[in-house]
Amino acid sequence: MDIKEQIDHNLIPQHVALIMDGNGRWAKQRGKDRIYGHENGVKAVRETLEAAGELKIPYITMYAFSTENWNRPKKEVDTLMELLVNTIRNETKELCDKGIRLHAIGNLKSLPEKCLLELKEAVKLTENNNKLNLIIALSYSARWEIVNAVKNILNDFINGNKPIENVDDKIFKKYLSTSDFPDPDLLIRTSGELRLSNFLLWQIAYSELYFTPVLWPDFNREHFFEAVAEYQKRERRFGKTGDF
Repeated sequence: MDIKEQIDHNLIPQHVALIMDGNGRWAKQRGKDRIYGHENGVKAVRETLEAAGELKIPYITMYAFSTENWNRPKKEVDTLMELLVNTIRNETKELCDKGIRLHAIGNLKSLPEKCLLELKEAVKLTENNNKLNLIIALSYSARWEIVNAVKNILNDFINGNKPIENVDDKIFKKYLSTSDFPDPDLLIRTSGELRLSNFLLWQIAYSELYFTPVLWPDFNREHFFEAVAEYQKRERRFGKTGDF
């Protein structure tokens, strides 16, 4: 039986987050530089969005560039930013054709001006699309996000003379960059690494984690379906026992 046919469409995750890892190793295996891997990773993005669209998953979040990635060699970072600009520019029409709405989270002010302008334009052009929400995490880290939320909460509550004791997890969530989106049901990481790399640490408190040895440029729609099928085998208890 085809893996897609095994999926129960009544148990589809509403939000899938992905750590797209392995571009560099994929390129090295082929005697190429890391940028070659990043360039070929774009195909995996397309395959993933196609698969998510087939399953009618409403939210996909992709970890594209972390705050720590700024510490990579300048040549690689500059090329990555150029690749990002070109990819956004080239893919915007495709996003609109498929009804995909683009969002961006992270410390976006730290992006190069050209990149930020292209990103804002793509977000604007896709804002009326409603089949799938694609959330790109750029210059993002969970620690940055949480610290930023704390700063904004303190500023609003202290300056607004509101009791800080009233802050609970629901209020805190409103100050996160993902406040408009549901928490991920499923987190997928490619390349075989078994860590979270500072990604959505608050939001994935009860997410199901799926690790695959497949390097990101090789990740395709069948791999995505396999992750969803595995997710459906899990019992999600949210801190309760299986008896409830």
